[in-house]
Amino acid sequence: MTGTRRGPLLLILFAVLMSGAGNGISLVAFPWLVLQRNGSAVDASVVAMAANLPLLVALLVAGAAVDYLGRRRVALISDACSALSVAAVPILVLLFGTQVLNVAVLAVLAGLGAFFDPAGITARETMLPEAAADAGWTLDRANSVYEAVFNLAYIVGPGIGGLMIATLGGVNTMWVTTAAFGLSIAAVAALRLEGAGTPDRAALPDGVWSGIVEGLRFVWRTPVLRTLAVVDLVTTGLYMPMESVLFPKYFTDRDEPAQLGWVLMALSIGGLVGALGYAALSARTNRRAIMLTAVLTLGAAMTVIAFLPPLPLILLLSAVIGLVYGPIAPIYNYVMQTRAPQQLRGRVVGVMGSLAYAAGPLGLVIAGPLADRAGLHMTFLALSVPMLLLGGVSIFLPALRELDRSVEIAS
Repeated sequence: MTGTRRGPLLLILFAVLMSGAGNGISLVAFPWLVLQRNGSAVDASVVAMAANLPLLVALLVAGAAVDYLGRRRVALISDACSALSVAAVPILVLLFGTQVLNVAVLAVLAGLGAFFDPAGITARETMLPEAAADAGWTLDRANSVYEAVFNLAYIVGPGIGGLMIATLGGVNTMWVTTAAFGLSIAAVAALRLEGAGTPDRAALPDGVWSGIVEGLRFVWRTPVLRTLAVVDLVTTGLYMPMESVLFPKYFTDRDEPAQLGWVLMALSIGGLVGALGYAALSARTNRRAIMLTAVLTLGAAMTVIAFLPPLPLILLLSAVIGLVYGPIAPIYNYVMQTRAPQQLRGRVVGVMGSLAYAAGPLGLVIAGPLADRAGLHMTFLALSVPMLLLGGVSIFLPALRELDRSVEIAS
């Protein structure tokens, strides 16, 4: 590849940074607004579940929307809707007072914002191969930097979120979130890239549902995609409650919003380093080994965190989790981009993402009540032990050996 036009790639990366930062702020702000009312982990789980339950359907629809409506258009619509959903929090308070922010209202707004986010993520990710080709980057390098920027957003976002809550309060923090989405909209509006505009409808099925089914069928018939989807589904279901409920519960009980931001930042700093290092790491070891190391390390680190050690050790373990798991998203991206035909890429990304989040709501339903009744220690263990078992089982999955088979981008 000899292209040197880096503008589209830089605009995509900036949009990822701003949109991800907005989501990162929300990750701290929404649970804090709920827990500040009554300290209930169950209520926090309701809002966290509302923010994750739509993802199963939203990602399926998002993938079809990207293929049918166009990548750039969907990215713009997604960020605009996400901005409106978070701006609604301070607007409602201005109109009706803080009493309007009950659990139901916050759950609805969190759910609306979550419903639109996957479309933007899918749209930006599916533009990456063409942008990388224009810039003269390899796909591994582009995916590595893309995921590093995504992790950087979750360093900036939760960090700003924790600081803004401490200084401005949870409600006014949502204005900062709205501004971040606005900057992402501006970047995508300036983007011009081959394949990002209106797609060729002649290459698509007549109906959206038949298109979604086509994407599901393709993933199911591709062993490496099918196996990755199942592993990601279980991993997400076990890990998500820790970040969305257990850590917020732990630090809310201690009235330490900034410390919550630090832990989430440590996860993202580790992920940033891991993702950036992936391009170099992939030249020295195979993708399967990287993935198995990540799942096993995640289970071991979560087990130690279950004993609620001092904050410095929690921060260290969080950074380790991020470090070993940082390369996983670039690996997933590479496999999807090289196995899926161009006209099917959005739906494959959507299917894989929706399957990854299918177990998330179930994990949240279990984790919230369990934390209130059995305590954080037992809840962490209930999530970490199955994670260790998953790592052991993954060693014997033959489809994961396909991760190291090099193929060209599907046309």
